[in-house]
Amino acid sequence: MEFSYDERTEELRGQLLAFMDELVYPAEPVLAAQLADPAREPWSIPPVVAELQAAARARGLWNLFLPGEHGAGLTNQQYAPLAEITGRSILLAPAALNCAAPDTGNMEVLAQFGDEAQRKQWLEPLLAGEIRSAFAMTEPEVASSDATNITTRIARDGDEYVVNGRKWYITGAMNPECRIFIVMGKTDPTAATHRQQSMILVPRDTPGVTVKRGMKVFGYEDADHGGHAEILFENVRVPAANLIGEEGSGFAIAQARLGPGRIHHCMRAIGIAERALELMCRRVSERVAFGKPLAEQGVVQDWIAEARVRIEQARLLVLKTAWLMDTVGNRGAHTEIQAIKIAVPATVEWILDKAVQAHGAAGVSQDTPLAQLWAGNRTLRLADGPDEVHKRSLARRELKRYQQKEV
Repeated sequence: MEFSYDERTEELRGQLLAFMDELVYPAEPVLAAQLADPAREPWSIPPVVAELQAAARARGLWNLFLPGEHGAGLTNQQYAPLAEITGRSILLAPAALNCAAPDTGNMEVLAQFGDEAQRKQWLEPLLAGEIRSAFAMTEPEVASSDATNITTRIARDGDEYVVNGRKWYITGAMNPECRIFIVMGKTDPTAATHRQQSMILVPRDTPGVTVKRGMKVFGYEDADHGGHAEILFENVRVPAANLIGEEGSGFAIAQARLGPGRIHHCMRAIGIAERALELMCRRVSERVAFGKPLAEQGVVQDWIAEARVRIEQARLLVLKTAWLMDTVGNRGAHTEIQAIKIAVPATVEWILDKAVQAHGAAGVSQDTPLAQLWAGNRTLRLADGPDEVHKRSLARRELKRYQQKEV
C-alpha cells in the first residue's frame, strides 16, 4: 500500500481545501440562519446548499464518490482524503459536492444494478443534483439490524407490484425534493432466507405513499439533510419495470450498497474528529481556570494527545480498507469494512465527548457545532448495522479460522 497521494488526489485535495476555506466555512452561519428562518418551507434544503453546489460543479468537485463512467472515476483510496475534508463541515460540504448519503448509495445501486430506463429516469437527475432520493429499508416493528426480518410486502399483480409496509428513519425523505424511494421488501416469503427480498423504485407521488412524520435524532430534526421520515406504503402500485435487478436479489444488492456506504461514513467521520480536535485546541488555548490556561492542565493535554493518536489509527485503518476494496474487492475487504464501522464512530464519539467537556456549557449549546456533531456521529453506531452485529460477524469469522484448523 502506498501512503502518499497520487497526482490527481493531490490536485483535487488542493482544490477542495480552497473551496472549503473560500466558500464552505463562511457559509456555515448562513446555513444556520436559513434553517432558523420561519418563512422557510418545512424540511426544504436551504438555498445556500444550491449555491455551493453550483460553485462546486463549476470547479469540477462533483460526484467524487462514484467510480466508473457515471462519476469522477476515483478509486476508494483516492476518494478517502477528499471525503475526510468534507467531513470537517459535515452539514454542508458533502451535499455541496453531491456526495451526501443516502443519494450516494442510491446512485451506486442504480449505476450497478439499474437497467437503462431506470438510470435514465432516476440516476441522471440524481447525478445532476436536480432531485434527491431515499432508501427505505428500516422498519419500526422488527429488528432491522437483521435485514431478513423485513416485513414490507412487494407482491406481483400482473404488470405491477403492490407495496404494503411501514418504514421509519428513512433519511432525506422529508425533503420536498426527494422524488424517489428505493424500497426493500419481500417478494417471496417462502424462498430461501436471503432470496426473499427485492428492491423496487417507488416515486414519492405514487398513490398510497404517506410520509407521516419527521423523526428526531437526539432532539435534532436534521433538516439540513432532509430529515428522517416515517412512511406508510398502503396498496402502492408501481410498474413491474420498477423492480431493481430480479426478484430475490434485494439482500445481495443491500450488501453491495452498504459496503461503500460504511466506508464513506467513516471517511467523513475522520474529518469530524479533526474539526473537533481543532475546536478543542483553540478553546483550551483561550480559556483560563485556576490561574492558568486550560491547555496547561495535564488532563486536557492527555485528551489532546490521545485524540491525535486515535485519529491517526482510525485513518490508517480506513485507508487500508479503501486500498483493499480497490485491489481485492468489497468481499475481500469485508473484515476491514466491519472493523472500521466498529472502530471509527466510537473513536470519533470519544473525541467529540472530550471536545464538549473542554468547552463546558458551550459544548452542549447551539453556539458550537459539537452537540449536533455528537448526536449525528452517535447514530453511526446504529446506521448501516449496529456495533453488536458487526462484532458478532467479525468474531465468528475470526473463530472460524481456528475451528477449521482443529477439525
